[in-house]
Amino acid sequence: MAKITKAKAKAKKPVATKLPPAKKTATAVKVTVQGKTTMKVNPAAQKAAKAPVKAPVPAPKAKAAEAPAPAPAKKPEKLDFTAGDFVVYPAHGVGLVEGVETTQIAGMEITLYTICFEKDRMRLKLPVSKVKSSGLRKLSSKDRLKDALGTLQGRSQVKRVMWSRRAQEYEAKINSGDPVAIAEVLRDLRKDTDEAEQSYSERQIYQAALERLAREVAAIEKIDEKKAAEKLEAVLSNVA
Repeated sequence: MAKITKAKAKAKKPVATKLPPAKKTATAVKVTVQGKTTMKVNPAAQKAAKAPVKAPVPAPKAKAAEAPAPAPAKKPEKLDFTAGDFVVYPAHGVGLVEGVETTQIAGMEITLYTICFEKDRMRLKLPVSKVKSSGLRKLSSKDRLKDALGTLQGRSQVKRVMWSRRAQEYEAKINSGDPVAIAEVLRDLRKDTDEAEQSYSERQIYQAALERLAREVAAIEKIDEKKAAEKLEAVLSNVA
């Protein structure tokens, strides 16, 4: 039994096997022709032996993704007014700048003035970039106000045209926001005597012009609007 076990153990022992050496291609071989043996060169093997070994071509490096160029910094818009300033908007007259805010509209950042017109119970938001085209301006200078008061003392210059056309011209002057142009409306529509009567539409336009000019006078001189209106009518009544 011991011999059988030993034999089985030998059978299980792994046997190492030798691989045949790599076959080399001879550059010359023996050739026997008519009993004479000569060495003949193997041209294919010789060419293969002399051929230079080409180095492997490295794979091209992946080009690094270029970072997008940073967007140029936007220059801050020039602000002509600040919160607390009185301004004149042609279509609505004197208003108060409540503040300046920035908002996004259609993906663009826009700076706006918030203007309150207390008399009309209206609040307007105007882009800073539209100030010039809209006609928004500062209060008139004292010299410009002096010109307006001088206009009130001038003679009426009523054109001999249909009232409807005159009314359009007067409304255009009021909406221009120019204190001298508004004073021209008051001058042309004032009553020359106590007996003189104004039509309903004349009184409406006269009152609109008076209120518009009185608001600016009140803001410039820092007085009540009612007192400003009385001052303007006093100038008109003193004209001979």
